[in-house]
Amino acid sequence: MTWDTYHQLIWIWILLGFITFIYLLYKKAPFGRHSRPGWGPTIPDAWGWLIMELTLIPSFLIPVFQSDREVSPVIILMISLFILHYLHRSILYPLFIHTKGKRMPVVIVLSAILFNGINGLFFGTWFARFADYPNTWIQDPKFILGICLFALGAWINIRSDYRLINLRKGNETGYKIPYGGFFKWVSCPNHFGEMLEWIGYAVLTWSLPGLAFAFWTIANVLPRSLAHHSWYKEHFPDYPAERKAVFPGVL
Repeated sequence: MTWDTYHQLIWIWILLGFITFIYLLYKKAPFGRHSRPGWGPTIPDAWGWLIMELTLIPSFLIPVFQSDREVSPVIILMISLFILHYLHRSILYPLFIHTKGKRMPVVIVLSAILFNGINGLFFGTWFARFADYPNTWIQDPKFILGICLFALGAWINIRSDYRLINLRKGNETGYKIPYGGFFKWVSCPNHFGEMLEWIGYAVLTWSLPGLAFAFWTIANVLPRSLAHHSWYKEHFPDYPAERKAVFPGVL
């Protein structure tokens, strides 16, 4: 694949992300608290998370392993950050969530497999064919800023996810109002952290696929945050009025 072709495909992918963002503002993805009938066969939630998130790892690594280019230490670090996130998301996270009896439409899993597969191929191709970082890149202000944002976002995301998980005791599967941590300011700090994490990754790699991945993350997660916020206010009359949906003090 030439750089021109690769470049054009990613910009088309970003355009599709914008269309998806507009769609999701009006149509909630039918899983989790927004589940509803009419979306075909379903599978257990935990299996859905494992399958759809794990897909990204081989699609990411296959182009890298097939390349005959030397992989620099900087690229190894970048790849490791990415893979660590998805190992946690695909294997550890599903082990802890309390979703007994909850199911996810197969169509959602398949769409996520497609999404993750394409993003993985774009990133894998970048590192396998086009990425060129000197060893001094880790001293570059873009890398330093990016890895700080990535680490902060990952911390907020994981801390908030497990605070939500710990709201449920034993075999409970219902929803409660979360308190503490970043929930003091927003309804979905886990989503805020995820967006911040991938904006950071886009900055530290300073790459077109990084931009596309961050854009797609926002396109998927921001509408869901707004939907969650509305759901909380609808189902809990005592929901804290001062909370925003996802960006503290803003939205």
